[in-house]
Amino acid sequence: MRLKLILVTCLCALAAGPASRADELFTDSVAPVLAGRCLSCHNDEKSGGGLSLVDPRRLIEQGYVEVSDAPSSHLVELISPDDGRAEMPKDSDPLRPDQIAAIAQWIESGANIPTGFRIEPASVADRDWWSLRPIASAPQGDLHSIVDRLIDAKLAEHALTPLPAADPISLIRRVSYDLSGLPPTPEQIDAFVRQHEIDPDIAWRQLVDRLLAAPEFGEKWGQHWLDIARYAETHGYDKDQPRDNAWPYRDYVIQSLNVDKPFGQFAREQIAGDVLADDKSEGIVATGFLAAGPWDLIAHVEVGEEKLDGRIAKHLDRDEMATAVFNVFQSTTIQCAQCHNHKFDPIESTDYYRVHAVFAGIDRADRVYAGLSADQQRQQLDLQQERDMITRRRDQAKQAFEQTVAERAAAIDPELKALDEKANRFPPPPQHGFHSQIASRCDEVKWVEVDLGMPKPIDRVELIACYDDYNNIGAGFGFPVRFKVDVTGEAELTDRNATTVFDATSEDFANPESSPLGIQFDRQAIRIIRVTATKLAERRNDYILALGELRAIHADDGVNVAIGGNVNASDHIPPNARWSPRFLVDDTYHRSGLDDSETQRWKELRERRSAIVAAASTPEHERQMKQRTERLAAIDQQLKRIPAGQLVYAAATDFSKRGKFLPTKGTARPIHFLHRGDLKAPGARMLPGAPELWPGAPSRFASEPDFDEAEARAALARTVTRQDNPLIWRSIANRIWQWTFGKPLVGTPNDFGRMGMRPTHPELLDLLAARLRDDPGQSIKSIVRELVATAAYRRASFAADRSDVTQQNQTIDASNDWLWRFNRRRLTAEEFRDTVLAVSGTLRTDDRGGPSFKDFVIERPQHSPHYEYDLHDPNDPASHRRTIYRFVVRSQPQPMLTTLDCADPSISTARRDESTTSLQALAQWNNRLVEAMSQRFAARVAAETTTDAQAIRLACRLAWGRDANAAEREPLTNLLAEHGRETLCRVVFNASAMMYLD
Repeated sequence: MRLKLILVTCLCALAAGPASRADELFTDSVAPVLAGRCLSCHNDEKSGGGLSLVDPRRLIEQGYVEVSDAPSSHLVELISPDDGRAEMPKDSDPLRPDQIAAIAQWIESGANIPTGFRIEPASVADRDWWSLRPIASAPQGDLHSIVDRLIDAKLAEHALTPLPAADPISLIRRVSYDLSGLPPTPEQIDAFVRQHEIDPDIAWRQLVDRLLAAPEFGEKWGQHWLDIARYAETHGYDKDQPRDNAWPYRDYVIQSLNVDKPFGQFAREQIAGDVLADDKSEGIVATGFLAAGPWDLIAHVEVGEEKLDGRIAKHLDRDEMATAVFNVFQSTTIQCAQCHNHKFDPIESTDYYRVHAVFAGIDRADRVYAGLSADQQRQQLDLQQERDMITRRRDQAKQAFEQTVAERAAAIDPELKALDEKANRFPPPPQHGFHSQIASRCDEVKWVEVDLGMPKPIDRVELIACYDDYNNIGAGFGFPVRFKVDVTGEAELTDRNATTVFDATSEDFANPESSPLGIQFDRQAIRIIRVTATKLAERRNDYILALGELRAIHADDGVNVAIGGNVNASDHIPPNARWSPRFLVDDTYHRSGLDDSETQRWKELRERRSAIVAAASTPEHERQMKQRTERLAAIDQQLKRIPAGQLVYAAATDFSKRGKFLPTKGTARPIHFLHRGDLKAPGARMLPGAPELWPGAPSRFASEPDFDEAEARAALARTVTRQDNPLIWRSIANRIWQWTFGKPLVGTPNDFGRMGMRPTHPELLDLLAARLRDDPGQSIKSIVRELVATAAYRRASFAADRSDVTQQNQTIDASNDWLWRFNRRRLTAEEFRDTVLAVSGTLRTDDRGGPSFKDFVIERPQHSPHYEYDLHDPNDPASHRRTIYRFVVRSQPQPMLTTLDCADPSISTARRDESTTSLQALAQWNNRLVEAMSQRFAARVAAETTTDAQAIRLACRLAWGRDANAAEREPLTNLLAEHGRETLCRVVFNASAMMYLD
């Protein structure tokens, strides 16, 4: 309780304001909270606790509010959190601190309620809300001057005195990090300071122009966009598999910002660039935005849409895309209308499912975007479609044939199944055996051989299959379908000296499963035994060669002489705990649970079943299957001759099928209205559309169920980017302000609805929105150039000689909502890492774009990868690139960057946390990269200085942008003398002077 009252008292102090604003405060800030969070349980029909808020005066009449005394008011006690929970709202998240502060301020200012005011639930049709109102044309004149006038007016209204301009060094550090994410060099600082003394405005203008024109701008601001685009390079969920072709979208974002692409075009391309963009290759890459979020591999590939879990996954996939488009581009929470009409904003549940229909024909997958001509792409598509058709017919014929066999073998199958189960009752050993690399085609030739070291008398070779539960295969995993066994007594096996002792290359060989395949031949002096697979085993839409054990039986004593032999192969996966070439000859393999008599019975039943299969096969069936196999092989050869092309992970309607994950070929899945979001109770068929969020907004994109998927997405893209859409222009204007000033004008950048926050400077927000919208080039850089030219941006973050002003301002506006000072901020995680590399002299600034660097080692890549950051070498030059080019993992994020508040790529991160914790200090000090770069930094300092004083000065100037002051110099001198340059550089890296921007 005491903590609650302390919190409330603090909030009251922070929220204190003129009493004349009490009515406005209630209607604008308090009533929406009561309507949104309280009215559903406290209304005339359902008055929880006997309180109805329809007439808000009852709060006073029933003793919930003590006028002008917030700490004593029972209402404040009920809504104030204690240990993260509050009594009210019941069974829900607590109110936000700003909402509690608004209620406390209203009470302190007299708890005024306008006469006759009633709180009514928001109507779905009610579009009378600040973010939905039209945006007027912007006034003419210098944008930076108008911005300053609007800010100055708010300062005067709140009796605030602005701080003076920051010093030149603080300014160049601030704008360099804000526009490039990198520190200025000592030479750049010196040049700017000299020019600033002559003409501050010219010096500033030239500095800003240089930074905006540099490629580093796109790298810095691209990170802002990737935060909200939920970009990562793994799928997430249980099997967090890599997306090796996600990076072209990242490069598209960076390049678009660097060339200052018109924002409307930038937005349209990310929704339907494959349809609308003039440059189709770039447009395809842009739709990486739709595919950037998490994706459930198991549900899509292994479960499939025929099962409820698979349909749920598809529903969530479309929801993720729709949410991203509306949150990011329109700051609208359409996802809240999934189970019912949006309770606060004009979005009906039917609108939500119309948007689902827009995305009903696309999936996330690798697709070609460059490297193929139009004719090649058409030929490739035709061949793939023919291949899919033949494969489908082959599988249908195979299924019918197997049904016939099952009916004829019904008398023996139960006994055979029981013997199979008994044979496999022993668990497989942890060392499975040999595993080749994965092939995309079954006819890729692979081989593995055992070298006995010297010729030995052999008369029998045994091949024992693996056991692996992957894709429920079990015994016989990876055993070749067609293969041969060659031997030689020489040191190298060649076509000249090879003797074939077993040949099953002309027809498919029955998988031996748990039984060893014994190959008997006349005694020979053998040194090398090679197994060559000419038709590989299928896993799941890919192919491998795997063997559990190769045994070579000595002709004299029956001993297995292959144990410990040298294993060579055409290729193999990286050795790990389960798979390694040496496991092929370790005498450890999956053993059958059958005794000799049971093994004999199993063989008899298998032979009888093989006879049934042979009898069931008609000449016509064999002819058709042969024709299909030959045609598939011919198609594969034709496809092999077509260049692979460059791939991007993006929105796709046509792609290579993977298990039960099949392309739509552009045919949209039927979308139904789901009452309360229940997939088990589908309602009416929904056609593509969108909510009518402003007067005249198109809301229907098709009238027939067989609509064009591409045109529906294009219609949504055009609608979102219309000139009369007030949401998109206010949304991006708010983000530009946030990314420039560090704090948005609207505190909830992804939610401009009634449950979001109102703008602190609504006229300023509309000014920026109108300027961007009406600019023929819709230039983000032009807006940024004007914003950093304002006096507000160039203001000091503190002023030691103006402590009286600072104290007075803090009392009125501690959170700096009215911009009387600049917001001091901590370096972002990426800025810290890039600075460490830059200052140490190792940052490869010219190594831009292309596949991402990996600052981890992947273990167990075949199933659920483990991303082991501690195994990565921090001195690997391939990883000394800017952090935006890092391979971003969802399930196992980079530890140091996460500790430093890096964005969570599983969600759209509109605002990053900015915390200061002891864990951060420990991470920065002990991180292996920081340690390695401290050594590089120390070597650089040693090479460029001759005295300790010079070393300290250079280290501080490189990292802090300034020399150490008198208070800092003495302890740094002592540190250097006692612990050396490396420790000095490590301390400089971790100092607040580097970590914070004033």
